Amino acid sequence: MTSDLHHVFNQIADGLAGPGYAVIDPFLSPREAEAILGSDEFSKPKLHFRKAGIGKEDKQINEAIRGDYIQWIDPVTAPAPEQVYLRRLHDLIAFLNENLYLSLKDVEIHRTVYPVGTFYRRHLDQFRLDDHRKLSLICYLNPDWREEQGGQLILYLPEGELKIMPERGRLVCFRSDQIEHEVLPANRERYSLTGWAVDRLPELR
Repeated sequence: MTSDLHHVFNQIADGLAGPGYAVIDPFLSPREAEAILGSDEFSKPKLHFRKAGIGKEDKQINEAIRGDYIQWIDPVTAPAPEQVYLRRLHDLIAFLNENLYLSLKDVEIHRTVYPVGTFYRRHLDQFRLDDHRKLSLICYLNPDWREEQGGQLILYLPEGELKIMPERGRLVCFRSDQIEHEVLPANRERYSLTGWAVDRLPELR
């Protein structure tokens, strides 16, 4: 592990041990993020992606709650640029297990596209009857994002709301069972890699 990456992992561990979240700039370099966004998987999202649902056992499509499209990443067949990201996440969870004793086993990650005007209402990532999601992980891919374009992530914290811009290469990591959050609508498409560190091996999808 490089000293820069060790510093980043320490920042994430400190954030999780303290307020329960961390915002890292950058987690992916501009070149790494550009390579992911330029892949075939992101080129035609409405052909490759499916409408995201809500709930676990009885998924429902409800555009009044969320409007994003997703495609789960198969770690075996993922393109090389995404493999870079997945390996970095696995290094991260190994570091967090060693330093925070979280007993994380793997990550579940999907490609995410929010079309113009779509959003995701305030919610908690951990399901009521399934507590295997421990950490939420969002890495943004859009270059040159401006505040007036919207699309901010809001974390609802005890001390108030924290708005986070979806800037390229930025990683947001937070406790899935503790922090409610919301995605605001944007006036341009918004791309990210979104998922969770879990305490069991991922389910087949």
